[in-house]
Amino acid sequence: MARKRHPKPEIEAALRHAERCGWRITIGGSHAWGRMACPRADAECRCGEFCLTSVWSTPRNPGNHARQLRRVVDNCIRREEIDDG
Repeated sequence: MARKRHPKPEIEAALRHAERCGWRITIGGSHAWGRMACPRADAECRCGEFCLTSVWSTPRNPGNHARQLRRVVDNCIRREEIDDG
């Protein structure tokens, strides 16, 4: 089943980038539109601190929020392992 699209195009593009890198996107939450989770979230991966990120529905600056989401995905220390298979 396909997930619901994010209303901001910049953030939707960042979410698609995360999905291509294997990250899981879950929709819903208390104040967030959803959450982004690393497929290999473990204690070694920066103590699990950055492996779960909130996706806001109406951020003050959608472009900055999209860059933050991409940065989290791109700086994951497990990304090379995931890309290599």
